[in-house]
Amino acid sequence: MPTLWLIVIVLILAAVGYVAGRQRSLSSVDGDVRRLHSLPSFYGWNAALWALLPALLALVAWQVMQPVVLNLSTQPMLELDAAQPGALGLAMADVRRVADGLDLAVQTGLMSAEGARGIAPEEVRAQLGGMGIALGSDVTPQTLAAAQHYRGWADVGQWLETALVLLLSVGGLALAWRATNAEFRARNSVERVARWALIAAACIAILTTVGIVLSLIFNTIKFFGLYPASEFFFGTTWSPSFGGSSSLGILPLLWGTLYISFVALVVAVPIGLFSAVYLSEYASPRMRALVKPALEILAGIPTIVYGLFALLTVGPVLMSVFGQGGVLGVTWMGGGTAVMTAGLVMGIMLIPFVSSLSDDIINAVPQSMRDGSLGLGATPSETVRQVVLPAALPGIVGAILLAASRAIGETMIVVLGAGAAANLSLNPLEAMTTVTAKIVSQLTGDADFSSPEALVAFALGMTLFVITLGLNVFALWIVRRYREQYE
Repeated sequence: MPTLWLIVIVLILAAVGYVAGRQRSLSSVDGDVRRLHSLPSFYGWNAALWALLPALLALVAWQVMQPVVLNLSTQPMLELDAAQPGALGLAMADVRRVADGLDLAVQTGLMSAEGARGIAPEEVRAQLGGMGIALGSDVTPQTLAAAQHYRGWADVGQWLETALVLLLSVGGLALAWRATNAEFRARNSVERVARWALIAAACIAILTTVGIVLSLIFNTIKFFGLYPASEFFFGTTWSPSFGGSSSLGILPLLWGTLYISFVALVVAVPIGLFSAVYLSEYASPRMRALVKPALEILAGIPTIVYGLFALLTVGPVLMSVFGQGGVLGVTWMGGGTAVMTAGLVMGIMLIPFVSSLSDDIINAVPQSMRDGSLGLGATPSETVRQVVLPAALPGIVGAILLAASRAIGETMIVVLGAGAAANLSLNPLEAMTTVTAKIVSQLTGDADFSSPEALVAFALGMTLFVITLGLNVFALWIVRRYREQYE
């Protein structure tokens, strides 16, 4: 049975369990809810969970383990050249394609089940090619035999999976229905499941973060085993070459990242903060209802659109002013891609991050603080400057640091607007690049992942991780320091 149908059947059984559990709890007390330990809905949820969770857990475990078992049982049937790297992966890919093709041919009626078992190797490639299934090599007798073995045991596994999942679902439903009575603590059981679900969700989030960090650490250590750390952190030249003799100094990339982020924050922070002050302190409700959604629309625009805007609009405008033959009559800008181009567009993208968060933070300042300031004779502008903004400063700093982290991690705007040149310069009208752009370029194409030129991407990612962590620690320090003054 297809997995989707199996999931639908289990969900139907869970719905039936909810209704049955609820009705049984009510019938056990003749409809008097006061005699039940828990509300009737808890009895229904208990039965639904017993019908749903064991079956879904078994389904997930089976889906994970079945391909592994099939691969291990099929691999001994293949005659492979051990000296050829990747031979096993290519051979198993062809086995799976042949097996899927035979299965598709049987399902569509192009071939009978007996014909799929007795087809000759030379007929398989033509048969699958007619169905649009491409193979990496000719179908050998060993490949065909392995594919037939794979397909046969896959069918057996699917039937066993169906039987196991349905048995667990029906069995769980029966056990829950039998245990349902007036004394059963259904609420405790449901809340216990909910607590474990929350714990599992938290563990998944934590383990995902740990896995990402460990992958960065291990690959970074591997990179520094091939390339000197001193040259990486203090080198001023970025010139990767997969032929050898590469120079992988991170300083030009860090400078470009921080320079473009600084320009973006110079644009975004004043505009975003002033917008937030206006919306929270001066704008009428009607104006606020119009302006705030309009600002937040900027956050929903894909970054590739911002990158095209930088490349096709902002860059040519800057060239018409600072480029050759421009309005100023001097050539300060050699091309449309520059730090200023990417920084301006990135700043526009960051405005809603600063504005929306700062607006919410300013609105969270107690109204009593404003009333006290105004009652002492301060003007509205003095109240904003000397009372509201200092009280909201920790949150505003957090919003700015969030925008800074967003700027440091941006890729598409930099690729299209800032160029790909890694250099150290103070001129904002020159092309530069960032760490994120080089991570993409180093992992694009047919790269040998055992070479320093590919592993350097993990070292770059680890560097960005440390910088972002430092920003978060700094934000926590600011928040704690200023909170003590207002508590």
